Amino acid sequence: MHNGPRAGLAAVSTALLAMSRHLEVRDVLKTIVVSARELLDAEYAALGVPDDHGGFAQFVVDGVSDEQWRRIGPLPRQHGILAAMLHQPGAERLADVREDPRFGGWPAAHPEMSDFLGLPIRDGEEILGALFLANKRCPRPGGGCGFTAEDEELLGILAQHAAIALTNARLYERSRELTIAEERSRLAHELHDAVAQKLFSLRLTAQAATALVDRDPARAKGELHQVAALAAEAADELRAAVVELRPAALDEDGLVATLRNQIHVLDRAHAAHVTFTCDGVRALPAAQEEALLRVAQEALHNALRHADAAQVAVTLTRGGGGAVLRVADDGKGFDPRTVRRAGRHLGLVSMSDRASGAGGRLTVQSAPGEGTTIEMEVPGG
Repeated sequence: MHNGPRAGLAAVSTALLAMSRHLEVRDVLKTIVVSARELLDAEYAALGVPDDHGGFAQFVVDGVSDEQWRRIGPLPRQHGILAAMLHQPGAERLADVREDPRFGGWPAAHPEMSDFLGLPIRDGEEILGALFLANKRCPRPGGGCGFTAEDEELLGILAQHAAIALTNARLYERSRELTIAEERSRLAHELHDAVAQKLFSLRLTAQAATALVDRDPARAKGELHQVAALAAEAADELRAAVVELRPAALDEDGLVATLRNQIHVLDRAHAAHVTFTCDGVRALPAAQEEALLRVAQEALHNALRHADAAQVAVTLTRGGGGAVLRVADDGKGFDPRTVRRAGRHLGLVSMSDRASGAGGRLTVQSAPGEGTTIEMEVPGG
């Protein structure tokens, strides 16, 4: 399989490092399968994660084309050899899986398989999934094919590290779900406060206009103009909230494209002119990109909802080996000496926490009547 023990060790090291790089469960599963197939020189590899209903919640394969996988049909059930891997502690190594009494056949489009090696992926007593390999490619010196005891031992090492990588990925996804839930809760609270006040004012003003229609039409007309203005403000609040609630798509689009898209929407949704300029910023670590995005959103929220700004300029530039985000508005500003009171209102504390959490720093420049500039700098990765 490998040219000497040093090459074999390098291959194992490469496989383990590849698994540790990913945080998405699906990516981890795929990396485990690819690593197992390449490491043991098998034609086919699969990894099944069981559900609670006798089937598989996820089943990832390598060595089978997408078209062939579609022809095979639905995910398999937990029966035969597959079930054995999920209910027994050790490995299963077979010279020909088709001759095993537990073998129940496979769909017509399924590739032919003979020699087989399977092993559960365990975290203590919990079985997280099972690895399956089939059709060892290379004959051993001296003739003969099939998986060896050495292959079984190697797969055991891989399975132990796969359990760690899979557990970490699950914890990461749960943590991210909690973060998203907390963020949505915060936005929902803000949305309720902002829009509920506008709608309450809208209702009272409409009632006043109704009462004045007969006895004072001129005042009633003024009240109706106020109704139109309040309705427009409520619509702006809702549009901005939708932008914030929309997934950031950082993984797919990156920070620059995500910021550009969101600022374009805000520019159209608000009376203020919102611009975005970017100068040669490359991809940053995920934690830094998320922190920069959230600080930009919070600063834009302040400029558009509290500062009465007519112009808001967002710039993202290279600096200090990393990146510098600057959000500058020409709004009413505030006295930084009242930062304890103003900071709580404007979210400056949460912005500063986000910046420091990403290894960066936040600075705020403002004065009454002179606008506000919020700058966040993160170091290079």
